[in-house]
Amino acid sequence: MVLHTNLGRAPLPRFEPNFGYSNLEYDLARGARGKRDVHIAELLERLVGAPGIAVNNNAAAIYLALNELAAGFEVIVSRGELIEIGDGFRIPDIMQSSGAVLREVGTTNRTRIEDYRDAINERTRLLLRVHPSNFRIEGFTARPQLRELAALGKERGIPLYEDLGSGCVVDLRAFGIEEPLVSDSLQAGASLISFSGDKLLGGPQAGLLAGDAKLVARLRRNPMFRALRLDKLIYQVLETTLRNLLLERWDQIPSLRMISTSSDELRARAEHFAAALNGIAAQVIEGQSLIGGGATPEQPLASWLVAIECADVVEAERRCRLAEPPVVARIEEGRLLLDLRTVFAGEEDDLRRVVRQACS
Repeated sequence: MVLHTNLGRAPLPRFEPNFGYSNLEYDLARGARGKRDVHIAELLERLVGAPGIAVNNNAAAIYLALNELAAGFEVIVSRGELIEIGDGFRIPDIMQSSGAVLREVGTTNRTRIEDYRDAINERTRLLLRVHPSNFRIEGFTARPQLRELAALGKERGIPLYEDLGSGCVVDLRAFGIEEPLVSDSLQAGASLISFSGDKLLGGPQAGLLAGDAKLVARLRRNPMFRALRLDKLIYQVLETTLRNLLLERWDQIPSLRMISTSSDELRARAEHFAAALNGIAAQVIEGQSLIGGGATPEQPLASWLVAIECADVVEAERRCRLAEPPVVARIEEGRLLLDLRTVFAGEEDDLRRVVRQACS
C-alpha cells in the first residue's frame, strides 16, 4: 500500500531543513513582518489555477471553510456524501462542530439537481459536494454533475464548496487510476475546494484550500486560521513538494514514482531480489498493490510480489516488524509477501538482511 495512513501516508520527498533561524514570517525585501503562507501561495496558485492557503490537515480545512462561510446557517449536502473516513471522522460531526447546520437532500444512492434547488431557502449559505474518495456506490445511482451544481449556485448567489479529499493534481489515467483532478473541479465552477497534502499530492500532512480569491481571503481572516496553521518545517516540505509538482519532477515525489512504476520493472526487481536471498525459499508471483490512504477505492495496481516460505510465517512476520529497520510485510496463503513497489532501491540490502534473519 503506497499511502498507508498508519505509516505516515505519502513518503516525504527529500528536503534539507533550515537549521537555526528562517524568514518564516519576515519579508526580507521590505524589512518588515511578512506572512508565512507566502512561501507556498504562488506555487499553489500556479499549480491549481486559483489562490489558496494551507492548514494542518484536511479535516481542519473543512472545519475552517464551514465555520467561516456557514456558521449558524444551512449547508446543503447529498445524503450519499455524508461519509466517514478513518478513525471515526464523519462529515456530519465536523459540520456540527463548525456551527453550520446540515441540510440533507436526496437519498443514499440517488440525488438530483432538483433536490438541491428545492432545499435552498433564505438560510442557505453553501452547497457542499464531497468526493467519495474511500468508497464507491455502484448500481442504481445518480448525482448531479459538478457543472450543474456550480450553475445552480451561481444562479442563486450561493458558493459551491467541494471537498476532494485525496488531492490529485497529476493525471494518473495512464496508470489505470481514475481520480478527479483539483484543476478540473475549479474549471467546472467550484467556488472553493479542499484536499489533503499527504495523499495523492505526495507531500506532508496538510489541508489545502483554493478557489475564489474573496472566499480564500475570508478564510485567511478567520481567527481559527491561526489556530490551524502550519509550522515552519511543514511549510518547507510542502513548498518542496509543490515546486517538484509544478516543475513536473515526478521522480522526486516518492508516492508518484511508486504509483507510476511499471509491472515489468517490478518483476525484474522482484526476481533479482528473490535470487539473492541465498538459501531462503522464495518465488516471484503476480499480485496487486493498493494506493490506499482513503484514495482510489477498488483501483488496484498490477504488481509482482516476492513470496517467501517460512517454517513459522507468523513468527517471521513478527520478527520483521521488530527488526532494525522494521519491515512491515503481509501474510497470504501461509507465505510472507513483500511488494517492492514501496521499497526504495537503497533499502533492498537492509530488507534482504532482515528477511534472512526472520526466516532463518
